[in-house]
Amino acid sequence: MSTEQKICWSKKQKLLYACYLFIAAPLPESRRFKLARKLRNWFARRICKSVDKTANIEKHAHFNPHVTVGKRSSLGVACEIDGPVAVGENVLMGPEAVILTRNHRHDDITRPMIDQGYESYKPVVIEDDVWIGRRVTILPGVTVAKGCILAAGAVVTKSTEPYCIYGGVPAKKIGQRG
Repeated sequence: MSTEQKICWSKKQKLLYACYLFIAAPLPESRRFKLARKLRNWFARRICKSVDKTANIEKHAHFNPHVTVGKRSSLGVACEIDGPVAVGENVLMGPEAVILTRNHRHDDITRPMIDQGYESYKPVVIEDDVWIGRRVTILPGVTVAKGCILAAGAVVTKSTEPYCIYGGVPAKKIGQRG
């Protein structure tokens, strides 16, 4: 996607997302109300690029048509996913996680940043068997490798190594699984 491209929503997707926000998103968390889980999944499968039937979309999760979610993965409570993001299989996402795929431009010091628009989209990939802690932020272009754990509050600015534990701001390797 180029700098000027936007996330394109069809009229049907816009209508479904509005219904999702008013009907399904505010329902109780999935562990308390199984119908909410099914309803949010139903909407997500019709809005997103691909969402597995076994995926869990939690209360107040925000997403767009360029998101894919694999088997038995979850989008956490009140998470925000902006742009093209691929979530693998068996991914746990804690509440309020934020996944960004582009930033504001800021290279022209003669113009206010608000007038400079956005950088190009840089897709984010979250591989299988990943645990994303509460309030983790993942920045554009990052690949979270298979088996990683991202500690609560981490800001992930660079791609990770498989089966490692990352924490801090910016996130650094703090351990290894196994």
